[in-house]
Amino acid sequence: MSGFARHRRSGNIIAEFAGFEAELLRSLASQLVELLRNEEAMPSDTTDPFEALMDFSGPTSAPDDPVLARLFPTAYADDEEAAAEFRRFTEGSLRDGKSLAAGAIIDGLEQAGLPPELTEEGLHFDVELDETTADAWLRSFTDLRLALATRLGVEDGDEDYWHSLPDDDPEAQAHDIYEWVGYLQETLVEALMS
Repeated sequence: MSGFARHRRSGNIIAEFAGFEAELLRSLASQLVELLRNEEAMPSDTTDPFEALMDFSGPTSAPDDPVLARLFPTAYADDEEAAAEFRRFTEGSLRDGKSLAAGAIIDGLEQAGLPPELTEEGLHFDVELDETTADAWLRSFTDLRLALATRLGVEDGDEDYWHSLPDDDPEAQAHDIYEWVGYLQETLVEALMS
């Protein structure tokens, strides 16, 4: 993976992924979608389109899962009632937006040729994104990094700890993935700005 770049002719954003990289990214995005679609936090189902549009029955308390709590922080730390109302009116649509952004990664990789199950070694996939889709990928990279950082307990200034772990340590490997997603995010920002 050489990172994202802007294609000179089309103006789109392009990147090449090895098969295992594309599969890893699809897996991360799928796990994020699954986490965001937690049934307890979603509004009730309704068949009436107007009722669905006017349904603000979202959650009123902060999520128990630390990743979800990081992705949906409390808006009013000093006012529980205002925080609950804000969450009730916004969290459902925020979850939908984050799920759609992660879904854009999955769709983009599959449209580039990533099969439902990767069985062949040595495959490479060229992904080409228009600006709107690239923006969705960028938002999802932010969410993926927040999720990984929360699960790992990454903090500012703890780089020495992570680099001191042996390469075969599962936490070190997960931290490498966290840094890789950061690299993807950084190169995508640069490509969008060029």
